[in-house]
Amino acid sequence: MVSRRLRILRAITAVAAIFAFCVVMFGAFVRLSNAGLSCPDWPTCYGEVTWPGHAHEIAQANEAFPDRPYETHKAWREQVHRFLAGSLGVMVLIIALMSAWRRRFAIAALLASAVFAAVGVGMYMQGEHVVSSILSALAIALPLLVAWRLDRPGAWRVGVLVLGVIIFQAMLGMWTVTLLLKPVVVMGHLLGGIATFGLLAYAALRFCGVGSDNDRYAALRRLVVLGMVLLVCQIALGGWTSSNYAALACGTDFPTCLGQWWPATDFHEGFVLWRGVGVNYEGGVLDMAARSAIQIAHRIGALVVFCYLSWLSFKLARAGLRGAGIAVGVVLLVQVALGIGNVHLGLPLPVATAHNGVAALLLFTLLVSLARAQRRSIEPGT
Repeated sequence: MVSRRLRILRAITAVAAIFAFCVVMFGAFVRLSNAGLSCPDWPTCYGEVTWPGHAHEIAQANEAFPDRPYETHKAWREQVHRFLAGSLGVMVLIIALMSAWRRRFAIAALLASAVFAAVGVGMYMQGEHVVSSILSALAIALPLLVAWRLDRPGAWRVGVLVLGVIIFQAMLGMWTVTLLLKPVVVMGHLLGGIATFGLLAYAALRFCGVGSDNDRYAALRRLVVLGMVLLVCQIALGGWTSSNYAALACGTDFPTCLGQWWPATDFHEGFVLWRGVGVNYEGGVLDMAARSAIQIAHRIGALVVFCYLSWLSFKLARAGLRGAGIAVGVVLLVQVALGIGNVHLGLPLPVATAHNGVAALLLFTLLVSLARAQRRSIEPGT
């Protein structure tokens, strides 16, 4: 019989996974609408908890940040995204505490992690950046330690692990602003959002009892994991493409690039991860050859992922996971169509945002496939 606590944990984890998907989508909307620096400070927006709304507040904002004139239609997007991410963080904390329930050391460590994270934000706002960094590092490390030491099956440990991930994700959000859209940070922020969604989705699936009664699908596990690794690498390439403003480096040509199969490219310059501090990356800093190299790399990666996941879709269906195999294939086709549509249509905001969301959904189909291929575990509280 399923306990009341496990039923609650199932529900809140499922809701959190759906909410995390929405946060990923809204984050993509903010990034792709060039609103990533619309609030030049963090976690406030021009010094406001929300954002300036009255004429005198806007005048004060422009005076305080003369290099970043206030834009009403953008600022609310960035700050709402922060509110959504903060709400998700509270949900994740509840999931972590419920996953570690009746483990006194674990509960104490997780509560300490939340306190360190909150105090770290306060220290950052007061200019105590070194102290803030130390507290944030402790806030991240404690959930990782608890997840490692927790004597419970995988889903419960994942429920704890995701707390550390989302705290680090918050730090990446801060660095996105303070380091002026540095591409490696923006890419990491995207991957952090995808990781948060993926971990919550996997935990929800396992809490809900998704799995096999035996090990007849054991041979498929490594194949699915490899598919997830390839997909995450491709998502990272997509984040690198977006953060370097290289999505239209090939114009609106597909499958050619600027009317050629292989135009002038500079892969070395295109994949320099760190260029120092103080550079404003809004709009991009690379020349056309470097951006073309990034776009071509993204297309090559897309081809590799398409070929492998198409084969994996067929393999899953043939092995008995027909629904999972069909889902992988259908979502994959939609994602490819959106990618091509981005190029041909000149990167319209709705299509570009959907491209991010469907990437997350494609990961979800692989997570379902992995959960289906694993043996159903008997979780505490059942």
